[in-house]
Amino acid sequence: MPMQPWFSDAKLGIFIHYGIYAVDGVPESWSFYTGQVPHERYMRQLDGFTASRYDPRSWAELFVRAGARYAVLTARHHDGVALWDTAQAGLNVPAHTPAGRDLVAGYTDALREHGLKVGLYYSHSDWNHPDYASVPHADPGQGMEELNTNRFVAPADGAEDLDAWARFLAYRDAQVGELVGRYRPDLLWFDGEWERSETQWRMRRLSELILSLAPETVLNARMLGYGDYATPEQGVPIVPPDGPWELCLTVNDSWGFQRDDHRHKSVGQLVRYFTETIGMGGNLLLGVGPREDGTIPAEQAERLEGLGAWIGRHSRAVYGTVAGLPAGHHYGPSTLSADRRTLYLVCLDIPRESVAVRGVRNAVRRVRVLGTDAELDHRVVGGLHDVPGVLWIDAPRAADLDEQATVLAVELDGELDLYQGSGRT
Repeated sequence: MPMQPWFSDAKLGIFIHYGIYAVDGVPESWSFYTGQVPHERYMRQLDGFTASRYDPRSWAELFVRAGARYAVLTARHHDGVALWDTAQAGLNVPAHTPAGRDLVAGYTDALREHGLKVGLYYSHSDWNHPDYASVPHADPGQGMEELNTNRFVAPADGAEDLDAWARFLAYRDAQVGELVGRYRPDLLWFDGEWERSETQWRMRRLSELILSLAPETVLNARMLGYGDYATPEQGVPIVPPDGPWELCLTVNDSWGFQRDDHRHKSVGQLVRYFTETIGMGGNLLLGVGPREDGTIPAEQAERLEGLGAWIGRHSRAVYGTVAGLPAGHHYGPSTLSADRRTLYLVCLDIPRESVAVRGVRNAVRRVRVLGTDAELDHRVVGGLHDVPGVLWIDAPRAADLDEQATVLAVELDGELDLYQGSGRT
């Protein structure tokens, strides 16, 4: 299926890691996998997970104010605890926690009421399932050498049990089928793929199952060859991936709620991450971790609000745009209107005297500051034969500067015509 057009124009999504790990505020699933927390203690968090203040409508309202167009909720992480009332044998919130209800249904309803696309996260791996520990058929990546010895992944005796693995895959397929059939997500965000090979996961069969039920479902690249878009994590790539992509990034240093993690990125830093990402043609999937009661910490909500306020002042440079100038043409991110006739230059620092743009062959009709509509003088200096001169734009007045990042709209006399040669030699 062709990529769904809504995805590339969404620009911002919210990634919600919500599960029993919020009770003690420990790393989701990984804390018992690595031995940071004993497995029994981790699982006792089931008894404390209440979702007592879970209000997905307030989440959706916050996400709209943030400028997001979609969200992704961890329907089931590597610990195997499903947030919905799955019919498959295993752990789930409605049956095994005081929350006692399906948390996915309310989330999907609330997002759709507010015009947001629905994403659900599902881990291929399940470190609590009795049939999961099986001989991995994949070379472990750097730092993952313990795959062949960790008791939650591989059998202690090293013996392969193909019947057990077949039972696990049937369970996985049934759960994914439930998610697609009941909730009709617009996007499925898979994880945990590193533990097995494409063949062992039977990814083709899983992909065919999903698309037979809902052919317009967007799948991320952690489907090992059957996904629609790339998912770099926690760092803006220097060279953007080919095709559609999305950077997943935490507001602080943690995916789920950790009460001692106060290293929250500032609104200005989030604006930088966001503009650098969309300037290279990607989306930002910004992660928040609700407390066990379902409330999003104030520090994270405030940052979403701050990012949304910046987006609201500069929406023309965000939605309906494509990747902007390649590196070297402008000292900062940029985007380009869909008709390729307006460049949006992001100035992350206060411009001194002027802003320079190299390589633009077009004549410039005018330059304005987004948000105040102040018009700026501009001129082209130099140039020889095919090599265009430098476009110099006068710096905005102090009153026209934005607190986080100022955006200049450069209106061209036609579609962007960009020089990228090496000049006269």
